[in-house]
Parts: sequence; C-alpha cells; structure tokens
Amino acid sequence: MASEAMKSEIKQLLVERLFLRVKPEEIPDTAPLLESLGIDSVSLFELVVGLEDVYGITFEEDEFRLSLFQDVESIATFVEAKQG
Repeated sequence: MASEAMKSEIKQLLVERLFLRVKPEEIPDTAPLLESLGIDSVSLFELVVGLEDVYGITFEEDEFRLSLFQDVESIATFVEAKQG
C-alpha cells in the first residue's frame, strides 16, 4: 500500500498537470480515474511525463498498461516501487 504522502502528491500532480476542476483532496484513492475524472490518452501521456519529471523515474515500454493508471493508489504504488 502506498504512503499517504505519495498519494497526496500524485493527486496534486493530477490536478495541476491535467487542469482538473477539483481539489486534490476530493479525489478518492481508489476512484477509477479514467471514468471519474474523464482522463483520456492525451491526459495519460501528460501524467506519465509529469511522473517522470517529478519523481525521476522512467516508464519502460513493458510497464505501460492501463491498469497502472486505474486509480491514485495504483499509481502511487508503482512510483514507490520504481524509486526503490
């Protein structure tokens, strides 16, 4: 399970990078992002770039799958694992 701090940071990144009209704290940890926030393929690309920039990680081709972006919890768990 990802840390609360990481999940909070990712929610902030989602709001800032995707110009969402919600407050970060209003995004549930396990809400399906694609459906609940209307995230599309362009938004996913922006999110990947943001995660790579902010956390200094790289998404390998075989790691890029939609299930990774299911919710804030899954993204935060992935980022923490990549950071070691």
